[in-house]
Amino acid sequence: MPPVPLGTLLRRTIPPTFRWPLKFWTYTTLTTYILSVLTGNVSQVDRVWTFLPTIYSAYYALLPLWPHTSPLPLFPYVPRDTPRRMVMDPSPRALVMVGLQVIWMLRLSYNTWRRGLFNIHEEDYRWQVLREKIPRWLFQVINFTFIAVIQNIILFLLAIPTHIAASQPHAPLATSDYILGALALLTLAVEFTADNQQFSFQTFKRTGFLEMKEWPGGRIRWTEEDVKRGFVTRGLWAWSRHPNFLCEQTFWIIMTLFPLVAPGRPSLPSLPPHSITPFWPLTPAIVLCLLFFSSTLFTESISRGKYPEAYRAYQNRVAMFVPVLTPVWGLLLKLRGEKERVDAMLWGQEEKKEQ
Repeated sequence: MPPVPLGTLLRRTIPPTFRWPLKFWTYTTLTTYILSVLTGNVSQVDRVWTFLPTIYSAYYALLPLWPHTSPLPLFPYVPRDTPRRMVMDPSPRALVMVGLQVIWMLRLSYNTWRRGLFNIHEEDYRWQVLREKIPRWLFQVINFTFIAVIQNIILFLLAIPTHIAASQPHAPLATSDYILGALALLTLAVEFTADNQQFSFQTFKRTGFLEMKEWPGGRIRWTEEDVKRGFVTRGLWAWSRHPNFLCEQTFWIIMTLFPLVAPGRPSLPSLPPHSITPFWPLTPAIVLCLLFFSSTLFTESISRGKYPEAYRAYQNRVAMFVPVLTPVWGLLLKLRGEKERVDAMLWGQEEKKEQ
């Protein structure tokens, strides 16, 4: 029996709607890794994080528009054996999801730009801290396996909910779509506010100039006491130590729910039951939350090293993510007789907190 050509084997084993995204993923992963090695800067994936999930999702939402063969390298295409129900017309639900992700992309890209992280010479400070803590060879292993490969996998996984929506019957939008859409917009608005407060504080900390023309939500009158403390504790940050991270996770959980709570039984692409958990549609949200939780632990370990007493007090007083837990932490500190001391350390004598 003659050997099966590699191209034919791949076509048989990879579902048609995954062929172009996996090809694009391969090129993106290799490019970001090679650039990280050539420049010595491993934040290459950070620079494409802002738009890659939207590109993958747009591919699925716009399946009827793509040609059957790629006219240019990496140009999207739809294999001829793609299920006809997915390419006859666009899915209204998938289009709404992509529209929300475009807003997400614009917000994140703007925040990344104003922080200077699109500059090819800029690198996330956490990578330098990690570089100094472990052997050089181990850092290079992490660079390839986690920073380049795994992070790019996560960016692709975020498009799976849109793929599921595109594979469902292309029915008109339901009440659940409008509710989830409104929640997604509210989440992005809160996240933008958290970004503005953080940026406003860091600007004042760096320049000493109080910019009251900042975006709404960021117009806080920072003081020298705030600067001396070293990290933001006011605004949304008085209720959650990472309100931006909370909103980021919430947004993608909402994206995951769009096709799962749609009216009727969700038409999910079938997979062999022995190959993956029945809860596989939740995988993108679960993986992203695990990433944020682990990276937050690392980020906070750095902050504790820089501000040992104050940041530990902040951890004891304010919840990591969920704001409703902050009053609970405050009550526990009050029972221990430490609340007034911690509040004064975090917010000053004149600004007592009731949460």
